[in-house]
Amino acid sequence: MHEMGLMEDALQMVSKDAAGHGMKSVEKVSLIVGDLSNVLPDALRFAFDAFRKTGEIPGIGGQARLEIIREPGKARCAVCGKEYEPNEYLALCPDCGMPFGVVISGETFRIESYEGS
Repeated sequence: MHEMGLMEDALQMVSKDAAGHGMKSVEKVSLIVGDLSNVLPDALRFAFDAFRKTGEIPGIGGQARLEIIREPGKARCAVCGKEYEPNEYLALCPDCGMPFGVVISGETFRIESYEGS
């Protein structure tokens, strides 16, 4: 489950940045997760809870919350120009049936923000 590694890296970055700004605890972490990012939100929640409960990462304690902001997948057909929401990474255009969609959103995995004191 690569989400454990992703969450650990994200929380380490948040912890370091928060400490650099004089914060002692992080109360909320917001992540943007794209539907086409190959990152499972439920696995991220599991990983977040595991790190939160262990207190292994400085400043990320038992009261911290995780917010996951979904970024829908969107593609544009390179043949006919139709924009559509693919149901998988390589999807056929719903108008012309061609498999030449260019992903224009939905691959994001990033820290959007955090709050703390």
